[in-house]
Amino acid sequence: MTHIEVWLMALALAMDCFAVSIASGIIFKKIVWKPMFVMALSFGFFQALNPLLGWAGGDLFRELIESIDHWLAFGILAFLGSRMISESFKNEEERRFNPRRYKVIFTMAIATSIDALAVGISFSCMGYTTVASLIYPLIAIGFVSFAMSWFGLFIGMKCGNGIARKLRAEMWGGIILICIGIKVLIEHLSA
Repeated sequence: MTHIEVWLMALALAMDCFAVSIASGIIFKKIVWKPMFVMALSFGFFQALNPLLGWAGGDLFRELIESIDHWLAFGILAFLGSRMISESFKNEEERRFNPRRYKVIFTMAIATSIDALAVGISFSCMGYTTVASLIYPLIAIGFVSFAMSWFGLFIGMKCGNGIARKLRAEMWGGIILICIGIKVLIEHLSA
């Protein structure tokens, strides 16, 4: 795999993190450094960890994960998205979906990184035989996912802050999560 291919793959994996981060940034409404850092770091960490797990499992994971990874990602994203949509119709005091909560952050990070398991399985098929050979791609994936998540949070906060209440930003964030889940499902079922 060339350097350009590694960075393009990392960028492709980070797009889900980017979309979820924009929606979360809109909900944040203002800069909150610790949850923002935890979210970006979690997204980067799980995007880098899952290819390693997929590679380590190789043939075992290929049969187990490839048959259900799309359903798993879809289910988690649809669940989170539907919660966001239902929360958008509640007033501020009644809302429970909060992307500042660590449980929500980790759930979103895991859900957006499930496809990365398949990337790890493809690494085992492409001849990556040692952990040392995976260091560069994993660092690239983690870094790009962290950066795109951080950037997405700022875009969401800066662009969505003034109009978030009028547009029901939480509802649209939920729709985005469900759409990402549907995209994952369609890509895997049509392949």
